[in-house]
Amino acid sequence: MRLAGTDTTGWPYRRRRAALEDLFTEHTLTAPWALCPSTTDAGTVNEWLSWSAVGLEGIVFKLLESRYEPVRGWRKYKVRETKEAIVGAVTGALTGVRTLLLGRYATGGRLQYTGRTTTLPQAADVALAPLLAAAGDEHPWTGWTFSAGWGTKETLNVTLVRPELVVEVGVDVARDSAGRWRHPARWYRARPDLSPGDVELVTSGYPL
Repeated sequence: MRLAGTDTTGWPYRRRRAALEDLFTEHTLTAPWALCPSTTDAGTVNEWLSWSAVGLEGIVFKLLESRYEPVRGWRKYKVRETKEAIVGAVTGALTGVRTLLLGRYATGGRLQYTGRTTTLPQAADVALAPLLAAAGDEHPWTGWTFSAGWGTKETLNVTLVRPELVVEVGVDVARDSAGRWRHPARWYRARPDLSPGDVELVTSGYPL
């Protein structure tokens, strides 16, 4: 945003990028400094998008002639993938589900919380009602609290359900240090044809 006391926010992106690259070269900057790669080649972008297995969240697009704008001038394409998870709790009532709290079993046999869905469409709520049942005190999440969102101490009012129903959701590849999905998952469909044992195990992460 500033270079040697000069305000660069009015420069086009291509000029700001070139100046940043020159700065890294001139000062031989290394870790913890990092310069994200940039390209105008579509083939290179497609290759980057295949790197989701190593944690690449997506690609940010900027116009070469655009001035600096905080976020508003950017476009982000997120890599998303389809995953199965086990419904361990819900917000709302069992006859009026708002969101699902999802889990997966760890290799040690513990049901770990992996994330929450966005608000469900009404059709999903109707379809889920006969597939969910309230859990007893033996539920592995008994006594747990769940945050309402990042950066807040507000907790969710949840109803624990028997961890028997598998659902299919769309998630991006961003994970926190415990291996949980950082962003809400998108509802796709219920999978009563699958059992919890069919769901991929959590291979890393920690209890909530």
